[in-house]
Amino acid sequence: MRLMEKILEAELAGILKKIYPDFSDFSKLFVQKTGDNKFGDYQTNFAMTTAKTLGRKPVEIAREIADGFAGSEAVERAEVAGPGFLNLFLRADFLGGYIRGIGASPYDYSFVQRDGAVVVDYSSPNIAKRMHIGHLRSTVIGDAIKRIYRFMGYDVVGDNHLGDWGTQFGKLIVGYRNWLDRAAYEQSPIEELERIYVEFERRSENDPALAETARVELKKLQDGDPVNTGLWKEFIDLSLKEYGKIYTRMGVSFDTWYGESFYHGLMPGVVKTLMDKGIAKVSEDAVVVFFDESEHLPPCLVQKKDGAFLYATSDLACIKYRRENYKLNRIIYVTDDRQSDHFRQVFRVSELLGWNEPKSHVPFGFMKFADGMFSTRKGNVIPLDSLLEEAVKRARAVIDEKNPNLPEEEKDNVAERVGVGAVKYADLSKNRVSMVIFDWDKMLSFEGNTAPYLMYTYARIRSMLRKAEDAGKACREDAEMFFTEDAERSLALLLTQFPVAVMKAAETFSPNLIADYLFELCQGYNSFYNALPVLKEKESLMYSRLLLSERVSRILKTGLDILGVECVERM
Repeated sequence: MRLMEKILEAELAGILKKIYPDFSDFSKLFVQKTGDNKFGDYQTNFAMTTAKTLGRKPVEIAREIADGFAGSEAVERAEVAGPGFLNLFLRADFLGGYIRGIGASPYDYSFVQRDGAVVVDYSSPNIAKRMHIGHLRSTVIGDAIKRIYRFMGYDVVGDNHLGDWGTQFGKLIVGYRNWLDRAAYEQSPIEELERIYVEFERRSENDPALAETARVELKKLQDGDPVNTGLWKEFIDLSLKEYGKIYTRMGVSFDTWYGESFYHGLMPGVVKTLMDKGIAKVSEDAVVVFFDESEHLPPCLVQKKDGAFLYATSDLACIKYRRENYKLNRIIYVTDDRQSDHFRQVFRVSELLGWNEPKSHVPFGFMKFADGMFSTRKGNVIPLDSLLEEAVKRARAVIDEKNPNLPEEEKDNVAERVGVGAVKYADLSKNRVSMVIFDWDKMLSFEGNTAPYLMYTYARIRSMLRKAEDAGKACREDAEMFFTEDAERSLALLLTQFPVAVMKAAETFSPNLIADYLFELCQGYNSFYNALPVLKEKESLMYSRLLLSERVSRILKTGLDILGVECVERM
């Protein structure tokens, strides 16, 4: 299904070719939705941007174009405004046909350069540590970006770049052999691994020999010692099993799970290439990339003097692997904003290597309580599974209050979707670069820009459609559409903007733009529903409004699905 803007741009281009047969620069041809419907449905400033090229006054060009729309199947009239704006008013039958077509075929984004794979690198928890609320933002933002690009027809690879290598494993092996509580390990393995890691850190403060013991065990692991390798794999398997439960509950999935260890064998080659090309040099027995002062970047250390590699080396090896194994469209990294300088370094080094595939770091701000930051020492870092459980519990209490007559099994199902959806949407509806204040009451509110409000609007529409069907007046896909009231036409025009909201979200890596659109759509629908009768209207108008309502519900469901939020048919 073509975007409305592209339909109108194509018609405008046809008119221009007739009026100005020698004109060929259509790069400035751009049609967009008006900010206020009283100034038309869509508008273009093409006459103003090309007046100099054509050697004509903008108003004259706009008038000639307006005349060219005579007899258009899409545009009822075109009006010249101000110094040369052209406002377009759509024909009601054309707008109705467009609304009927929503959902019949995917939106056509073929005008976007989609060749190659988009790799989205997100979530990335550290093995042997529980996922907590601090992992939420990377997980849900990254998953939404993956879904957005996939919706637009890109080939998308979602990769969970696990922290499964490094010095912590030497410490864990020492802790495992000395202080493991076997019963606790079998009951809650990740929690017990966290405990013995903390125990190692505590004891090593007074016993420096422990650190050396851990280094020895780590070296044995790096050299392939079968016992240590077996423990390392056990830690990974147990961690992935626990993470999998959380991801499944959140509706999050990955195409690949390539951790740091996957790229370990590539790192020596990366360092050698940097040295051979003169990009890196030895400084104080370490290998370092120095940047020109004008770039305002600190030196990038790629190998320590003891031979150990660093995160920058790992990320460069990862880029090397991806460009050798995918035809890349771009790579997107979703991490908190503390890693911005790190990725500036890595991207610059990759450019010096000639690895010029587009790479974007998508940073996000922290999440905090209203009274302060999350802190392990304060004991307020909430495990992610506990957070979801609490959200579902609170959602169930709200549902018991608002709809006590729902069957118990359905209440459980609705509470699960509302609770998990509320947690995800509360994050995604915010500007990702802003700090997010965690607030249970706002998150689960049925008012404002929240998941429960959007889900309730969807359920309300579906309930009305079921009621119509039960009365023998089921929604008709071929119903003629009438826009007798401003609320109807405004709602229909708003529906045409959904694919644009998705495209803008992709361009800026901003899922909140889709959330903002869905909230506006719900507000528009509820204004329409409260002002105009549907089932009690005369038949022709009833079927028109039923179909309009159905299309709103369809876009709501599609938009929430892109954000990873499941709808429910009843609430």
